[in-house]
Amino acid sequence: MNEHTSSPRRASRPLAILATLTLLLTAIVTAAWPSAASASASASSASVTSSAYSGQVSDPNIAYVGRWTFSSGTAVPHWTGAYLQTAFTGTTVKVKSRNSVAFYASIDGGSYVLYSGVSGTVNLTPRALSAGTHTLRIEYRSGDMIFEGLVLDSGAQTVNPNAPSGLLEFIGDSITAGTKTSRLALDSYGWKTGEQLHLRHTLIARSGYCLVGQSGCVGQSYQFFDTDSTGTQAWDFSRYQATAVIINLGTNDLGHGVSGSQFQSAYTTFLRNIRAKYPNAQIFVMETFKQWYVNETKAAVSARHSAGDAKVYYVDTSGWLSSSDYADGTHPTAAGATKIANRLAPIIAAKI
Repeated sequence: MNEHTSSPRRASRPLAILATLTLLLTAIVTAAWPSAASASASASSASVTSSAYSGQVSDPNIAYVGRWTFSSGTAVPHWTGAYLQTAFTGTTVKVKSRNSVAFYASIDGGSYVLYSGVSGTVNLTPRALSAGTHTLRIEYRSGDMIFEGLVLDSGAQTVNPNAPSGLLEFIGDSITAGTKTSRLALDSYGWKTGEQLHLRHTLIARSGYCLVGQSGCVGQSYQFFDTDSTGTQAWDFSRYQATAVIINLGTNDLGHGVSGSQFQSAYTTFLRNIRAKYPNAQIFVMETFKQWYVNETKAAVSARHSAGDAKVYYVDTSGWLSSSDYADGTHPTAAGATKIANRLAPIIAAKI
């Protein structure tokens, strides 16, 4: 009886030892690997999350330069010369549009390609790129200017484009907007100045605009403070702060009967109001290329100096352009805009 009862106990002892060793080994393995397993799961989750948002309008890796508004998965540029930039992995990229639109796109810093009258999902890479990380810029020209996001390769994602922190804001009329050039904003002196200085840049400009509002001429002295070149929705200046503001106004005022005293008073107030929105910006007040309202413009700058604002500068533009630099006697050609940028860039660089 004793042998009968003791035998199974002796036989189970090795099994018990083996079971114990198995449990111990399992515990050791479990203790050694959970962090790696969790890290792998986390990495996979992070990759999925990152990829899921890549290219969407809300993607933090898409930098919107200028005045943009956002709603329901769309982004809308306002004024002219507003653009977006990003970087992305993979070999192809497409942009989602709504209705017929015209926009320029540049990949890897190459020439801007015009896509005109396109809609839906527009392929920007009919010829696939090499594998790696690429950069993209898009500037809208006309039409249904609604950006609805990007489409990338499966598994690809956007990358921080490392956009410059500094920003130049140009205020003006058709001359500043690049009117009469083939590429408009891309050929403007403001765009070219910003590119020379490797800074972000935006153009708060529109054809036919004055400093002083008159019948038939919208006044930048008030429209500048709105989101768009039309309408009355106030712009939220907390969205970004300009490093420098460059103003070129007055060319249209003379033809609309604005007197010297009106012009000077409006300019003085305009500069004060800009300063209230941009407390730290350097402000450059350009003499019109026609040399109109010169004394009144200088007086407005002097008034700001008298008020203790030393960061306002008068820019003498006499001699910058010759008759051959104009497309029609008023609007600079693309080559003329380059001449302006070559003069203006070092003046700005010295102060910022």
